[in-house]
Parts: sequence; structure tokens; C-alpha cells
Amino acid sequence: MEPKSDTFAPLGNPTFRSLWLASQTSNLGGLVQMVGAGWLMTSLAGSSDMVALVQASNTLPIMVFSLVAGALADSFDRRRILLSAQIFMLCVSLALAICAYLDLLGPWGLLGFTFAIGCGMALYNPSWQASMGDIVSRQNLSAAVSLNSMGFNLMRSVGPAFGGFLVAIAGAAAAFGFNALTYLPNVLALWLWHPPAKTDRLPREHLRQALGAGLRYMSMSPHLLRVLGRSCLFGFAASSAMALMPLVARSVLNGTALTYGLLLGFFGLGAIGGVIANSRVRARFSNEQIVVTAFVGFAVGMVILALGRHIAVSAIGLLIAGACWVMALSLFNVTVQMSTPRWVVGRALSFYQTATFGGMALGAWSWGLVAEYHGVTTALIGAGALLLLGAVIGRWIPLGEFGAADLDPLDTFREPELRLDLQARSGPIVIMIDYVIDAADTDAFLAAIHRRRRVRIRDGARNWTLLRDLETPDLWSERFHVATWNDYLRHNARRTKSDLEGFETLLKLHRGPGRPRVHRLIERQAVPLHEDLQLKPLPPEVPQH
Repeated sequence: MEPKSDTFAPLGNPTFRSLWLASQTSNLGGLVQMVGAGWLMTSLAGSSDMVALVQASNTLPIMVFSLVAGALADSFDRRRILLSAQIFMLCVSLALAICAYLDLLGPWGLLGFTFAIGCGMALYNPSWQASMGDIVSRQNLSAAVSLNSMGFNLMRSVGPAFGGFLVAIAGAAAAFGFNALTYLPNVLALWLWHPPAKTDRLPREHLRQALGAGLRYMSMSPHLLRVLGRSCLFGFAASSAMALMPLVARSVLNGTALTYGLLLGFFGLGAIGGVIANSRVRARFSNEQIVVTAFVGFAVGMVILALGRHIAVSAIGLLIAGACWVMALSLFNVTVQMSTPRWVVGRALSFYQTATFGGMALGAWSWGLVAEYHGVTTALIGAGALLLLGAVIGRWIPLGEFGAADLDPLDTFREPELRLDLQARSGPIVIMIDYVIDAADTDAFLAAIHRRRRVRIRDGARNWTLLRDLETPDLWSERFHVATWNDYLRHNARRTKSDLEGFETLLKLHRGPGRPRVHRLIERQAVPLHEDLQLKPLPPEVPQH
């Protein structure tokens, strides 16, 4: 079950409080910018699909670049990444405001600027989300994620209405300029934040290696794969609301930019209600029940929005949809964070964001095409039908509960004394571990070693095999490769406290003298020794043989 925590407990942390408050101004600016861009596109291009592409261009970069951003978040100083992303978005937003003021924007130019801002968000999001675990305790992590959702949706409740008002009286350029100014408090707060320096004696992974490690970890984590699948489907279907809302305001309700802002505000108010109810809902219902309710509730909201012809009716649908939106996405986010050790959390979050925002980007474009050829009402009802299908799919790929696994580093491995003078690049390294297993314990051993195989591959092992001696059937050998000696050290550093139980099970089944014997070998196809493999004398206290 999820650790219990007061929703507002993280605000007692001064660092979290200052960064959270600063981020709200940036959220406000982003929402005002979104209103300006969406409304401006209705004037620059009359087609429904181009209007929907504004939302798609803002989310597509998060799908495309999040994986790289996640690897950077796990490998580099997250504070510097956050600062760089904020400054980049400030500059792009300022340039967008100038171009809009000088009337230099066309439809594709506007999409280019929103795409660039989306690139900044793609770089920012994994580092910001991963930093939550660095700033607050594990017990308060769920509350911190909920507060981030609440803050964003609090701004959603007032930002779009304010944005609509600003666009109505001063034009889209004013909205873009306001957005540029709102990055400044976040830049200042990040500049003043000085997290403790992390020391790691192992060299930083190369980008390609870091991406491979993240992909390997996710592929060997079935629980996380279910989260990615459900979040992608939810994002694809639920993106219809945000993508088509300008068209609902203009074509269905015959409104203005202020109408559009009010619709977004109702969606935000519903989301705030979802955050407030989150802790009580999670205490009473399982994760799968919450997700199913969110899918069904959002579907109901879309049908109401499709059939309503008055803003009061549309508001009801958006209040329901907003609450379901935040309950589903915050639950997906918390599940990923609480199911992932710190060494790979940035990459895990980037995979989650790629799945979710990828679904949103593809969905926004798809629903825009449906609206263009079949009308806004048909598109919203179609999205509702797909959401109902997503709820039914949970019967086959249900979302699991929060695990109680301790994902802190085990930190019991000590680098062995070697007689070969290995360099960091030396390899490939072959590891063999011998177990003596009674015939009666074979089934239990195979079950335990299968779980161990998943952990090994998840943490970087390659070519894992299990061998059994033909002449001594009680002797089993686990064998795997790592690329270099540093990769072997990194492999052991990734072991978590929750992994200890599986190893202890193998120790109990082992019947040999002492612990299972570990062979650490280097693979060579040529006989002569190379300069990186010179024999070293043993320490004086170790007898020579």
C-alpha cells in the first residue's frame, strides 16, 4: 500500500516550498501561453486539424526527447538541467512574443515556437519529477506529486480564464510576453537551491549506455510496463478534451477567447477537486478501481461536453473530466516513482512521459482529423468510447498496488582484491556462481533463480544462462556477462535492499560448504597477456601459491 502522508506535508520542507511556489508562476504563464496559441491558430488557420496541432506540437517533443532527458537526469546535475531548460523556454517565449507583436507569425511558425517550448519542457520534466525523491522523504513523495498536480490545476482554474481575458483585450502577443516573464521566479528559485553534491566513484555512463540501461530496467519490470500501456491509452483518448476545446468554445458554444479560458478553468477546478479527494480515494479503493473509475468518468465527461450546447452543461462535463484526469495521471506518476530505485528513476519517468505524452500528441492530431471530417461532437463521443474500452482492458492488464519494497541501495558489495591489473575498459567480464542444490529442492531453486535472472538482467547483466553439471547433478552454475569491470561494479551498486530476500532464498537452498563460490573471469580469445592485464603480486598477508 502507499505510504500515508498529509497532502500538504511537503510544504513544510523549505526547499520544496520555494520551488513549488515558483513553479506555479511558470505554470500560470504556460497556461496563458496555451490559450494565446490556441486562439491565435483559429485566426491563422481555419481547419480543425491545425488547431488541434497546437496541442500536439506542445506534447510531441515530450514524447520524442523525454528518453534522452531522463538519461541526462540520472547522469548529470539535475539543478543545472532545470536551470538550462527554464532559461531556454524564457528565450523562446520572448522571441514568440516579439514575432506575434510584429505580426510575423504564420500557422507553421506558431507551431514551431510551441514545439520549441515543448522541447524545453521535455528536458525539464524528468529532472523535476526525479528531484522530488531528492527533496522530500519517500513517505511524502506521493503527497509531493499530488501537490504538483494540485498546483498546476490550481493555475489551470484561473490561468486560462485570465489568458482568455488578456488575449481578448491585448492580443496573443501579450499572452506570450506574460509567459516569458513568469519563468523568472523559477530561474531565481533554482539558482538559490543548492542540493548536496553526490559522489560516485564510478565514471558516468555514456548516453547510449544509459538509455540501454533504462530500457533494460523497464523491459524487466512487468508492473511498470502495465503502467506505460494504460497511461498511453488514457493520454491518447483524454487528449481530445484539450485539443478540441478551442473548437468547442468557438463552434459549439459560439463563444470567444474568454469562453475558451472559462472552459479550461472548469477543467482545472475539477482537477483540484480530484487532488483534494485523492488521499481519501486511495485509502478506500485499489489502484485498479481508481484507474477504471477515471477512464469511465472521463468518458462521461466527454459525452456531456459533446452534447452540451450551453456553457453550464459543458462545465459539468469538464469538472468530471478534470477530476478523473488528475486522479489517473498522478496515480500513474506515483506508481512509477515508488516502484523504481533512485539510480534509474529519471529514465523510468521519461519512459512514462514518453508513453503518456506520446499518446496525447498522437491523440490530439487524430481527434483533430476526426473533428475536421466528422465534426467535434463525433470526435468527443469517439474518445469517450475509447476510454470505456480502456476501462475494460484492465481486466487483462490490471494496475498493481504500491509495493512495500525497499528500493534503497543495498550497499554491501565490496570490490574484491584482484591479481590482474584491470583497467576501466577491461572486459568482457564473465561471472559464474556455483550452487550445490539437493534434488528435492530443484523446483524451489529454479523458481528462485528465475527471479534472480530478472534482477540480473534488469541491473545490466547480459547473456545470462543457467548450467547444470552432468557428472555432479547437484552442482548448478549461474553465468552472465558484463561489458567491462566498471560495468560489473555498477551492476552490484544497483542492487537494492528488496533484492536481498531473493538472494537469501538461494543461500538457504545452497548445500555446499560456505557460501556459493563466485568466479570472476575475463574473456580472452588470444593467449598473450596485454598491458592492461599484468599479474600483480598478492598482498604480503596472503600466502603465495
